[in-house]
Amino acid sequence: MRLPYTPITPVANTEEEAAIISRIEQRRHPRPLQPLDLTLLHSPPVADGWNSFLGAIRTRTSIPADLREIAISRVAVINKAWYEWMHHAPLAVAGGVGEEGMEVVKREGGYDLVGETPKGLTEKQWVVLGYADEMTRDVTVKEETFERLRGLFSEKEVVEITATVACYNCVSRFLVALDVGEKNGVGPDVAH
Repeated sequence: MRLPYTPITPVANTEEEAAIISRIEQRRHPRPLQPLDLTLLHSPPVADGWNSFLGAIRTRTSIPADLREIAISRVAVINKAWYEWMHHAPLAVAGGVGEEGMEVVKREGGYDLVGETPKGLTEKQWVVLGYADEMTRDVTVKEETFERLRGLFSEKEVVEITATVACYNCVSRFLVALDVGEKNGVGPDVAH
């Protein structure tokens, strides 16, 4: 980590900061605060906004766990955010993505959605992976990719998938820039 973490039991300087720490602890419960939290708490207002946004993305969208975690895990692979991968690849597996599918997710090369869906992934999983790939690598998504996504998902789901990919690009860039969790350079096999 390029900065020291805040204390495991963060010190609140104001009632507002105490309320922020409490909200983050509630979202993490029953787990303790994570290295990401202990980094963000250098700036309690940023930590509070982050907690609210990530909480909505992680727990309040209609996207099934397999699709959400494929999108997050794919962003982690592309951005080499192995701390993120370590936390989300197991959630993808718990959400129903098999070993064959995870091998496709963790492949470091780019994907083009032309052709058949690879073994181990459903069509929806493949399209979400390709969409996450293009959003992360190129920012601009090809019209063909978007139309495939739109053909499989409602407008609400398209917005939620897009927000998830965008959100976790933010997370991965923060993690990698500050080396949160000290996992840079270890590769995707750390959690799999």
